[in-house]
Amino acid sequence: MANNEVKIAACQLLTGEDVSANTVKVLQQIEACAEIGVQLAAFPEGCLFGYCCRADYWEHISPQVFKEAEAEIAEAARRHGIAVVVGSAHHDGANWHNDLAVFDQQGLLKYRYGKTFLAGEQWCINNRGPLPIVELGGVSCCFIICHDVRYPELVKLPAAMGAQLCIFCSCEAGLLSEYKLSAYRAMPISRATENGIYLLMANTPANPDDIRSPGSSHGNSKIIHPDGNVIKEAGFFGDDIISSTIDLSQASGSQAKRTYNEDTILREWFQQGCEFVVKL
Repeated sequence: MANNEVKIAACQLLTGEDVSANTVKVLQQIEACAEIGVQLAAFPEGCLFGYCCRADYWEHISPQVFKEAEAEIAEAARRHGIAVVVGSAHHDGANWHNDLAVFDQQGLLKYRYGKTFLAGEQWCINNRGPLPIVELGGVSCCFIICHDVRYPELVKLPAAMGAQLCIFCSCEAGLLSEYKLSAYRAMPISRATENGIYLLMANTPANPDDIRSPGSSHGNSKIIHPDGNVIKEAGFFGDDIISSTIDLSQASGSQAKRTYNEDTILREWFQQGCEFVVKL
């Protein structure tokens, strides 16, 4: 594999409220990714807690449960040499955060990206920290979670500062919200092509046994080229792993960088926004 090529995967996974059982499923998919040579794998939003938003769940669950689950995932990342991004949660001593635990290929927790724009969750607070660019498997990555995809600046600012891949982890509306499906398909494609970077989307599938289940979504995890074409896509149902080798020389971020560099009415405003981006 050339130096500018990296094999990435979206791990589409249906989980429930049992963090331990969910962790086992994540570890199984990490092992499956290792068998096919994946270097960077992403899992859905809230993967470790089945995107449960009930108040009583968060009143009783211990933050230690997530710490223990993440320790197992970190060890699997280290053992297999795979960077892993997984939907998790953590408590900062005062509030819960719906976030992504970002592990590098050595199993080190490089960052926690918290969801910036909540979709009505009452159990957590929104992210007020910087927008990170984290190098994973040789790829400069930025991150969004579910409802964040509706806010283009969260991707455009990091793309202008060098991000090559947007990792989009979600547990969006289910199949019964049919009127939303067209927009949910269009938005991640737009985030890729309007910036000139790749996008890796890991979404929760629909639950065939209970299509109304609040912890399920509509699948369609996908890998999108910087030109907006979908390289690979999963179906509505089922645990799945979709993978592709991407060519980082194609991820120039040219459109985002034009906004930063060209002498237009937007340049000064946009450059000020780029100060919210941190590179790790």
